[in-house]
Amino acid sequence: MPLMYFLPPLATVLIWSGNMTINQLSVGAIAPSSIAFLRWLLALAVMTPFVLPAALRHRDEIRRQWPKLAVLGLLGMGLWQGLAYVAAETTTATNMGILAAMVPLLTVLLSALILREPPSLGGILGGVLAFAGVTVLLGRGNPLSLLQLQVAFGDALMVVAATCYALYGVMLKRWSMNLPPWVMLYAQVCFAVLILLPPYLIGPMTPIDGQNIGLIVYAGIPASIITTFLWMRAVRQIGANQSSIFINLMPLFSALIAMAFLAEQVAGFHFVGGLLILAGVIMAQTLTRPFTRDLSADKPSSIR
Repeated sequence: MPLMYFLPPLATVLIWSGNMTINQLSVGAIAPSSIAFLRWLLALAVMTPFVLPAALRHRDEIRRQWPKLAVLGLLGMGLWQGLAYVAAETTTATNMGILAAMVPLLTVLLSALILREPPSLGGILGGVLAFAGVTVLLGRGNPLSLLQLQVAFGDALMVVAATCYALYGVMLKRWSMNLPPWVMLYAQVCFAVLILLPPYLIGPMTPIDGQNIGLIVYAGIPASIITTFLWMRAVRQIGANQSSIFINLMPLFSALIAMAFLAEQVAGFHFVGGLLILAGVIMAQTLTRPFTRDLSADKPSSIR
């Protein structure tokens, strides 16, 4: 396989990791409700000239599927990033990157519950390992502190945000729609803008200035539109499973970027928790044999 095929997923994960630092830089510069809304409003404005004609051609299918598209917009764009902006106020970019790397594992677990896909051996064992890593991370190296509910609010929010994005991926797979990828994304962005409008109007409406416009542009174009294009290209070239493996690099990239631009310090519990989560995710992606007994192997073959 040409090495060029690995550049799109690598670039996607690098931009996503950079967005964790953007989340941190937005603290104090712009309200979470403002950047969550304005980034998707910008993405919608950039996409409209190119995608609207195709969306109009598929308006009947969009009208039939609008409840599903609205839920996907809420999960994948409203809650996933909206909660991350709020989480950034009380946690670090390093922690956010590590917890975001749980998305592939959570996807495996939710697929077993919602899509009735049999859980794999790796999914079960990896889930146990990753859960141990999360307790180390949330407990700042002391998992027993969780018994006293000593968890940073931002870390808890990132777990919820990662769960929302994993659920987004599962429902995207479950709900089959007769729409081109860009039209489906455009419809979701439209609903996300509508869903995020009330919090934007109710919350503190931070004015756009020289301090935050760059944050909005990065979140709205590279972290939203460019990553979507690159990820779709990666899935088309090397497949969804191989592409998702690159998400495991998010903790590393997020920590390096945070150290360079935010002067964040990486502690020992980051390494322990991150390695446990990473090992759990890799185990879930590689040990894919269903954790069920193949009853057909026990049945006697018929004699013809």
